[in-house]
Amino acid sequence: MKIYSHENQKLHKPKGYYSRGKMRQPQEMPERLVELLKAPEVMGLKVTDAKEIGIDPILAIHDFGYVDFLKHGYDEWTALGEEMGEEVQTSIYASTNNAGLGILAKAAQYQADGSAPIGKYSWTSIYWSAQTALNAADALLKEEIPQNDIQICLTRPAGHHARKSSAGGFCYLNNAAIIAQHLRQKFQKIAIIDTDMHHGQGIQEIFYDRKDVLYTSVHGSPINFYPVVAGHEHEKGQGEGYGYNINYPMPHGTDEKGFFSYVDKALENVTLFNPDVVVHVLGFDVYKDDPQAKCYVSTQGFMALAKKMKALNKPIIVLVEGGYCIEKLSENLQAFLSGFISE
Repeated sequence: MKIYSHENQKLHKPKGYYSRGKMRQPQEMPERLVELLKAPEVMGLKVTDAKEIGIDPILAIHDFGYVDFLKHGYDEWTALGEEMGEEVQTSIYASTNNAGLGILAKAAQYQADGSAPIGKYSWTSIYWSAQTALNAADALLKEEIPQNDIQICLTRPAGHHARKSSAGGFCYLNNAAIIAQHLRQKFQKIAIIDTDMHHGQGIQEIFYDRKDVLYTSVHGSPINFYPVVAGHEHEKGQGEGYGYNINYPMPHGTDEKGFFSYVDKALENVTLFNPDVVVHVLGFDVYKDDPQAKCYVSTQGFMALAKKMKALNKPIIVLVEGGYCIEKLSENLQAFLSGFISE
């Protein structure tokens, strides 16, 4: 098992986010990564510093104008010389009929909701989050690790809500999509299984008309719950991708047994697809005490989840994404890692 991270991911420090009618305290904070890094340290496991793979795999998924906004938007924002606030944060949402003339128009075009502000150092963290994920994909492409090895990427900020040309849900670059596309240079079929509390509408949108990348997601029902407009069971893909997008929205309040009943169905889909590589989007926000949780997974449940993933007997890249009960992140990650290590 190989674990990747990078210190630059701690530089993104949101001041707050707007959701459900009011400003809220930020939950996606640098302290999350600090706590996650404690787990391998306690277990005596090495964490590899991610190396730079480059911008090209990012631009293979995301629009150039959007990536340019993420990289330069803060400078444009502050260059206005007005009282604009400390972060790029829009209250106008207009992704269409928008010429993108001026930073306010660009923010309206490229920020899908109020939960993805951009500060002075945000791009550095966003970029290195993607690079951290790409290190695992690159290792498989270059055959630097055993074929059926497990790779864990401690990635922050997360990615599965990021769409081709918009940020939202604490996400900016869609790491799962970026590495799936990168892996397609060598591997024919990639399966993405998403067990975060929220549906990854960005992944769904990017691969919705493709059959070479299976996307299956277990998440809380999106009715009155983020991302609200996607993640329903009837969304199955389109064109040649029909049937290769499979959603399992859980009723809010689902217990651990119910959670795993949906996970088992998703794993059956993955097994039938018989991918060359599995990408697992892992969210610790399904933990019973997480402020975002709508189900009740215990700490030991994460060990069971890892054992189920391991049983696929495929090369697996795990992207650690959601999870906002900061005081339990290390303990929950230790349980998850133990599930891969135990016989």
